[in-house]
Amino acid sequence: MTGTSRPLLQVIPGGPRQDRRAFLRELYTKHGGSVLGRCRYLLKDATKAEDAMHDVFARALTHGDDFRAESSPLTWLMKIATHHCLNQLRGERAGWRQWFERDAAARPEGHGGQEAMETRDLVRRLLARVDVETQAAAIHYHVDGMTLEEVAALLGRSVPTIRKRLEHFAALGGEELKVP
Repeated sequence: MTGTSRPLLQVIPGGPRQDRRAFLRELYTKHGGSVLGRCRYLLKDATKAEDAMHDVFARALTHGDDFRAESSPLTWLMKIATHHCLNQLRGERAGWRQWFERDAAARPEGHGGQEAMETRDLVRRLLARVDVETQAAAIHYHVDGMTLEEVAALLGRSVPTIRKRLEHFAALGGEELKVP
């Protein structure tokens, strides 16, 4: 027997989609565990690693023509996995992500569920029962987190006037809206 062997990776340029999928299925069967291991090592989270592994194979499917067979298929997949995971880690540290997470946590429907929706509806009904200036004072105080002094300055009223308006609004809403 002479040294003729089948190439490790058969690139099917422009080949039918079914052939690529069968080839990718073979790669997934042979090297999926190794790719998952690399993703777990880099991401330190099993769920994120599994998602990343699937992303790696999706990228391999869409960019299969880029493989030049200069290295083994495993090396190619590990390179894709490493770059993907490092990009994901870089993205998680991005400043915009922290801003987005803070913003999402501040939305009532994001963490309060049905109870927060009921509270929001209650506040809307209460606001409809008071004058425009009391509405503004309540929103600035309860939603914007302004102090009584800041609300008074903004609305051009005295602190006692703002306190009385907020107490009136709180009386409509009950215990949760009391002004200290």
